[in-house]
Amino acid sequence: MKTVKAIVVAVVMLAGSFVQAQERPAHEIYSMMMFNFVKYVQWPVDDNSKEFVIGVVGNNEIYSTLNTWYAGKAKGNKTLVIKKFNNASEITDCQVVFIDRSKSNEFDAIHNKVKGKGTLVVIDHNGLGLKGSCINFKKVDEKLRFELNQHAIEASNLKVASALSQMAILI
Repeated sequence: MKTVKAIVVAVVMLAGSFVQAQERPAHEIYSMMMFNFVKYVQWPVDDNSKEFVIGVVGNNEIYSTLNTWYAGKAKGNKTLVIKKFNNASEITDCQVVFIDRSKSNEFDAIHNKVKGKGTLVVIDHNGLGLKGSCINFKKVDEKLRFELNQHAIEASNLKVASALSQMAILI
């Protein structure tokens, strides 16, 4: 019973943040949603790093917002670090990598570089959810939603809370 209550509360809180987010600038909405994704994904525990890294490829506003709002916060026993990358060749170990639509042509190279490394790949480009990104942002009825590719999540050795799956468009 406690588990059911916790899931219901999590879904309501997550849904509430998405509703409020719709009135904000796009870069703030994306940043808030990515931060919320981090709360509902479980990463492999075999890494001894003290940092939890969110990498951003191609969007200065999202990078700046994530850095201002979340850098230095705790994620379990790790500290959130936000890194900016210009292309696939610059990417180092990340737990999350966001690829802006302006850099969607880098998807294959980035996907190949982080494949199997426990990296949540989030992108903002139609069709790439089916191609292998874990999460793909999508506009539905003028509101930002997200697709969740369960196969890509599993291939990345990640686990997603049912609360997040229930809010997603599953592909």
